[in-house]
Amino acid sequence: MLYKRASRLFADLAQARGEGRLPRLMTALERIRLLIIDDWGPEPLNPDQRRDLLEIVDDRDDRGSLLITSQVPVNRWHEVIGDPTLADAILDRIIHRAHRIDLKGPSLRRHLVTGESSAA
Repeated sequence: MLYKRASRLFADLAQARGEGRLPRLMTALERIRLLIIDDWGPEPLNPDQRRDLLEIVDDRDDRGSLLITSQVPVNRWHEVIGDPTLADAILDRIIHRAHRIDLKGPSLRRHLVTGESSAA
């Protein structure tokens, strides 16, 4: 299992690209049984990030699981990805066998910060 915030994952991928070790990093990510990408979508993807995400999602197919958390509504993911063709390809692969869980209600983070009981 590997947990990465989306911003950190994309920074790691950019650094690996600059150092000439992107193929090795992508191979390592492909071998992970469960890849968790947290906090996805607050910033639009650039062209390199779009291509990297497509490769990651494509590599997960039949090899491992992908869990994506986001506060961005799914109906806005297309615009976050940016390029319509790549967005279609990425989202088709993500939703192919997806289980979507929409959480409702107040943020648990508020309870942690304020010390309020969730029974209140």
